[in-house]
Amino acid sequence: MRIGVLAESRPGERRVALPPEAVSALCAADHAVVVQSGAGRHLYATDDDYRAAGAEIADSAELIAAQAELLAVVNPPEPSVIAAMPSGASLLGLLNPFQEAQAILALREQGVSAYALELVPRISRAQSVDALSSQALVAGYRAALVGAELLPRFFPLFMTAAGTIPPARVLVLGAGLAGLQAIATARRLGAVVSGYDVRAAAADEVRSLGASFVELNLETQEGAGGYARSQSADFAERQHAALAPFVADADVVITTASIPGRAAPLLVTEEMVAGMRPGSVVVDLAAQSGGNCALSKPGETGVFNGVSVWGGADVPSQLPVHASKLYGANVSAFIALLKAGDAADEILAGSRVTEGGRFVHEGVRKALAPDEAEPAPAVAAEPEGAPEPEPATERATGGEPRPGSGPEAVAASEPGTDRPDQPEQGE
Repeated sequence: MRIGVLAESRPGERRVALPPEAVSALCAADHAVVVQSGAGRHLYATDDDYRAAGAEIADSAELIAAQAELLAVVNPPEPSVIAAMPSGASLLGLLNPFQEAQAILALREQGVSAYALELVPRISRAQSVDALSSQALVAGYRAALVGAELLPRFFPLFMTAAGTIPPARVLVLGAGLAGLQAIATARRLGAVVSGYDVRAAAADEVRSLGASFVELNLETQEGAGGYARSQSADFAERQHAALAPFVADADVVITTASIPGRAAPLLVTEEMVAGMRPGSVVVDLAAQSGGNCALSKPGETGVFNGVSVWGGADVPSQLPVHASKLYGANVSAFIALLKAGDAADEILAGSRVTEGGRFVHEGVRKALAPDEAEPAPAVAAEPEGAPEPEPATERATGGEPRPGSGPEAVAASEPGTDRPDQPEQGE
């Protein structure tokens, strides 16, 4: 397969879809890889590093797209690049299909088979392609570092001849993947950490990392598969009132709750920020999707009555070396599935958004083109002389919970993550 790798063009994006070590493995597997010049500059990977890994180097993104059978990206490419892709080619990346409507519609019109890594189903064998997990790991780690940097005091306890300095108190709202990693990192930095999640099942994961779990005495909001479900306005109001004293008592509040395809839930109101001590910090990882904090803005740090509010924007790309290494491993594993050639594979089928000029993902089709006819389901041909199947006596329950999604996975830097077909991520 001829694989193209672009230099990401979006402002602030510093990752690359395939770093040199991933390219080397793909070339060893008999793939041909063409990399746009300068693609690895933020990783300190030169064009010569890519050549040494076996790749060709080209200057034009459009030329690479025109000749590639598969284009590997982090974000959806520019319209000119999509227009250069031949019909039947494939695109693989974090395509954000519910927000990037213009790009997704263009891919459909171009006849491209587009695979969105956000849509990979939650099954055990999909761990290796779980890009949301790998990038949530990076974001959670980064969030704790930002909190420590902005707080005008120490995180750990110090006992000195000049006196005792108590540790900082960190509150993490949302015990999903990013939240658990933020808890683990803040604990390593010496802070006293507490965590909250609307799912009662998350309490054990929070405690296993050495943090305390905030009990609000509210009904659990656990949905199908052990994930959080969307909350009512009444629940949100009671949640805000119950959380307010914990937020006021914290030196750093890190919020991680997001809902792929929808606005992030509001967890920290303006009134709650006003109740925090001057010098305190709010780190909002969900700022780009509406924000968990009412005062956060993506890519900005605002100060309100002495409280610093940091809004995250493309947070994983702020640590591009390891974010790209992890992402490249996810992309390489997905390419191996494509090479295997089983179009009906549930990982491929679940993440395929467009194919043959049509939407083939039901959720995306309903969101972007509700009037488009639903694609006919594929029917496998019966082998001649095959026996009649016996009636099913037990209904399948779907994929089992993914192993490695608990606190042990955070310590091992291999957590799982929520999906766009699940209501909540990180809370």
